[in-house]
Amino acid sequence: MRIHALIVAAGSGIRAGGGVPKQYRAVAGQPLLRHAVSRLAEHPAISGVTVVINPDCRPLYDEAVAGLALPEPIAGGATRQDSVRAGLEALAADPPDIVLVHDAARAFVPATVIDALVTAFDDASVDGACPALPQVDSLRRGASGRFSASVDRDGLWRVQTPQAFRYSAILAVHRAAAPGQTDEVAIALDAGLSVAITTGDERAFKVTEPDDFAKAEAMTVYSSRAASGFDVHRFGPGDHVWLCGVEVPHDHGLVGHSDADAGLHALTDALLGTIAAGDIGDHFPPSDERWRGAASDQFLAHAAQLVREKGGIIDHVDVTLICERPKIGPHREAMRARIAAMLGLAIDRVSVKATTTEKLGFTGRQEGIAAQAMASVRLPE
Repeated sequence: MRIHALIVAAGSGIRAGGGVPKQYRAVAGQPLLRHAVSRLAEHPAISGVTVVINPDCRPLYDEAVAGLALPEPIAGGATRQDSVRAGLEALAADPPDIVLVHDAARAFVPATVIDALVTAFDDASVDGACPALPQVDSLRRGASGRFSASVDRDGLWRVQTPQAFRYSAILAVHRAAAPGQTDEVAIALDAGLSVAITTGDERAFKVTEPDDFAKAEAMTVYSSRAASGFDVHRFGPGDHVWLCGVEVPHDHGLVGHSDADAGLHALTDALLGTIAAGDIGDHFPPSDERWRGAASDQFLAHAAQLVREKGGIIDHVDVTLICERPKIGPHREAMRARIAAMLGLAIDRVSVKATTTEKLGFTGRQEGIAAQAMASVRLPE
């Protein structure tokens, strides 16, 4: 079977707050939508993922899925039902066997939920499948602050997504469905289709209210990583050096293909090391004339962005500058502030230190400057 996933992300999501639709708000360093797309795209049974969006949110969408190999998004409609139908119609030119319709707000679906959906279609009599959890809490009716009656919870289920269907069947009933339906299961049942119940998961909850973002963060498991970086530049002609993004007056300059900021170069390598992404030369080769004389803040920004794209959170950075001259002390706080601004960190998460080699070696002979750096980050598992 060829299985395609359709993610509905065209809603306004205003109840969750945050100033933007909830699907574009970050959890664990990444937008909800990116989590949702990644969970489905990485499943081996799913051959492709298409997202339905509000065209007015195209810039937010492009930022949220940057770097992911996705087809052009589909313009959604005024309601969820309209948006799903638009997405289904867009797949008609190359129809899959099975389509999974998923809400972007359910961003943390485990692979086991998808496994169960796929397995359900081993039964040829099944038209669709939906993950659900049995209702375990007692239910009561009430009004005006008082309970009025009990509700039998036997046979009641909490429905989740993705909801999976044989593509031709769900497209046909969607085209004929009356407006006002809440999900594909409702449309399918009204049309007499057979929908199997598969095992849901609490992690597939729907982010709806502001507190749900805290719940999602609390569910995220992080691992800590730390890495180091080291860089050296020799002195040459000039009247200043760049160190940690700050111009420091000096009777020499530093020689390098870029601005030769040893502090930022070492820190860039440290950040790249936390995600095993090579070194600064891999991303900005000295043979490339684009980087001749370039400001090193863009190197650091690139490394930080790669960390963020993996959902990483930078916890702390530390730079040690090794030189006899120039004196670092008068510029230390400016360096800390500059790095903090570049990485979007509180200044108490940035350390800049300086030391000498007691006049030993090339730094002791004032032939150049060395820098070493450490970075610690958290990455979601």
